[in-house]
Amino acid sequence: MSPDLIAPPVIVHDVDITAHELLETAAAEFGQRDAYVEANGDRLTFGQWNDAADGTAAAFLELGVGVGDVVALILPSCIDYAVCYQAAMRLGAITSGINPRLGPDEVASILHRSRPYIVISEDDRLVPEGEHVHLTRSELAPLRTLGRPARLPAPDLDRPVAVVWTSGTTGAPKGAVFDHRSLAAVSLGAGPLRAPFDRRISSTPFAHVAYMVHLSEEIEYAITTVIPPTPWKASTVLSLMAQERVTVGQGVPSQWRLLLDAPDFDATDLSHLRICGTGAAPASPSLIQEMQERLGCPVVIGYASTESALATGSLPGDRPELIARTVGRARANVRIRVVGDDGLDVPSGTLGSVLCQSAAMMRGYWEDPEATASVLHADGWLDTGDVGSLDQEGYLTLIGRRTEMYLRGGYNVYPAEVERVVSGHPSVSQVAIVAKADPVLGQVGVAFVVPTKGENEPTLAQIREWAQKSIANYKAPDIVELVTELPLTSVGKVDKRALTERARDLTRAR
Repeated sequence: MSPDLIAPPVIVHDVDITAHELLETAAAEFGQRDAYVEANGDRLTFGQWNDAADGTAAAFLELGVGVGDVVALILPSCIDYAVCYQAAMRLGAITSGINPRLGPDEVASILHRSRPYIVISEDDRLVPEGEHVHLTRSELAPLRTLGRPARLPAPDLDRPVAVVWTSGTTGAPKGAVFDHRSLAAVSLGAGPLRAPFDRRISSTPFAHVAYMVHLSEEIEYAITTVIPPTPWKASTVLSLMAQERVTVGQGVPSQWRLLLDAPDFDATDLSHLRICGTGAAPASPSLIQEMQERLGCPVVIGYASTESALATGSLPGDRPELIARTVGRARANVRIRVVGDDGLDVPSGTLGSVLCQSAAMMRGYWEDPEATASVLHADGWLDTGDVGSLDQEGYLTLIGRRTEMYLRGGYNVYPAEVERVVSGHPSVSQVAIVAKADPVLGQVGVAFVVPTKGENEPTLAQIREWAQKSIANYKAPDIVELVTELPLTSVGKVDKRALTERARDLTRAR
């Protein structure tokens, strides 16, 4: 039987229950178990979480928060974030998570469009003026003890509960809206990275979709979320994983590379790990193999967009080459299609636009029907914006975002496809490819490469020769720039915008 379908939930799964009702059930049954652990040692049990959410909701109610109001959280991943999220949903309010690493203009844009009733931030955070109530983090602790609100709206599964803002790497962030049914569907199809009483380290900011829509899953399986420090540091994360006996490791490939290269890795006890996951960027077969060998557990990869919330994933036992080449198969409650320009399914192995459909998907973009209509089709299918192919077994291979595709001499090139190949070179630890203008070919590919420690630095000729063994010669990068590290966005992805700016000044003679 597929691991997606085993390990039944500790709390009986019920699609007709909201996330805050689910927490009340968990608090009654497993109230003494840790729900959250911070790197500084602060802890919150499921019972304490439920009580703190009640008290905070009572305070929000006194301030005037009601059904449909927005509560904006400009907070790092922390216990306070989790409490405020649960408090807002009890009142029928919508939580808008805002990554504190976003710039002032980005934050101001989100606040302007979402018009929050309350904004909660760190004490030293400058928040743009507006009609909202501003609370600081130091004001939150006393609210937890206020008791249950005097009145609460009737639970409504179709009520919006969260707005998750896209990364904005190709423009202004858009707000994907999710309701309680979305969260329940994510829990139902979450895959092998969850089991009853897991202790799971968080790898992305809580404002990211990976936390915001996985809340029901965390509660349903009584999972302890271990929160790494901000900023993320490999040595501290390793120590925390050992200290808290983490069973599920999570991270993007660049984070796993840093963890494996940390001087104290071999001396750290990670024997409690049962499984580890990665995603958000291509991972080479050598990295997957090294992870499995040195971590001592299966490694799986997952794929989803902010809008889809849930899409595909690999399974324990899948070969490292398969995990590196594909992003797995559709989750148990997800449908995946690859279609051509005519909207019809293409044959197995043929490239096309990747569509998905599930109850976990966003309900639309926040107050933007035009943008919503551009990705959510009338028949219920979501256009992910990715290009890929399905093999006969249903494994999905992605070759990149349509928006990242560039034309070299009239031929389409998708950076993700080239990155996947180049990352397999033994002298390449990490790689990111962007396009730059070229007077002859129109555009050419620039490969920013982090060399593998202990190996000779790769040359352009070596990289091109390696790439042309697997892909067409026109797809091989024309410029190789060696770097010590790749810049990352606020959610830990490679910052392609920053690399594109840097690539403009490079020449082809490298």
